[in-house]
Amino acid sequence: MIEPHAPAPPGGAGAARPPGAPDRARVPLPVTPGTGRFLVLLGVFVCAACGLVYELELVALASYLMGDSVTQASVVLSVMVFAMGLGSLAAKRLRYRAAAGFGMVEAVLALVGGCSAIALYAVFAWTGDWGGAWRDGPRFLLVGFSLAIGVLIGAEVPLLMVLIQRIRRQDPGGAVADLFAADYVGALVGGLAFPFLMLPMLGQLTGALLTGVVNAVAGGALVLGLFRRDLSVRSRRLLLVANLTVLGVLAGAWLQVDSFEQAAREALFGAPVRIAQRSGEQEVVLTGEADGAPGLFVDGRPAG
Repeated sequence: MIEPHAPAPPGGAGAARPPGAPDRARVPLPVTPGTGRFLVLLGVFVCAACGLVYELELVALASYLMGDSVTQASVVLSVMVFAMGLGSLAAKRLRYRAAAGFGMVEAVLALVGGCSAIALYAVFAWTGDWGGAWRDGPRFLLVGFSLAIGVLIGAEVPLLMVLIQRIRRQDPGGAVADLFAADYVGALVGGLAFPFLMLPMLGQLTGALLTGVVNAVAGGALVLGLFRRDLSVRSRRLLLVANLTVLGVLAGAWLQVDSFEQAAREALFGAPVRIAQRSGEQEVVLTGEADGAPGLFVDGRPAG
């Protein structure tokens, strides 16, 4: 008679591993299992909030620059959801090195998501009127960012599933329920924080950069703090350097964001910007020379 048994965790005893894949399933964590699970779910919460902010940033900026908010929202959300499926499939190759894989995914996501708004704004402001073969270039860039961010977001949950099972084996259905509960609550918080806090207080560009910083810190702290014993010395150094580099790039962009936005507005509107004021969810820009007739733009479009 065959005795029933629980399936072995990925990378653990009884599971086939590719050649060279480490078996660190028995390496103790620096905290208790209960604390470890809480930290993983907290990481899920923060990363989900950041992921939704990236989506909303792209929708808001694309609507501001290109108009037709319904079309922009449809393009961004549909491409991103499709890409999340691709990311989930791609993450299967990383499940035997889930800690290192998750750390690198979050570092890349923080860089791409944090810089996406600035990159899209720059391309549209300085190349949006080129015409010819590049006429739809900014829209292709929007799709590219949506695809890249979606793939990276989609890779998160499969890797986190491995990590939470690494802490303590439990019924797969229960583990999935815990992960998705934290994920959906985080998305709710991110979705509400974006229009009511981040957009009015920080603006689109600074908000995206700050989200990238939070994303990088959360992902790096989770892996290098909780799962550092699962990593080789080389992997730890690589992740540390990657996260510090991402934070440095985001910090450098933040220092230049005001001057960049001023130059981008002047390129976008074709005239010096006298005043740029955000009121709630609207941005009002007054352009023109001091001794000339002013131009008034609301959310990137001429008023009146």
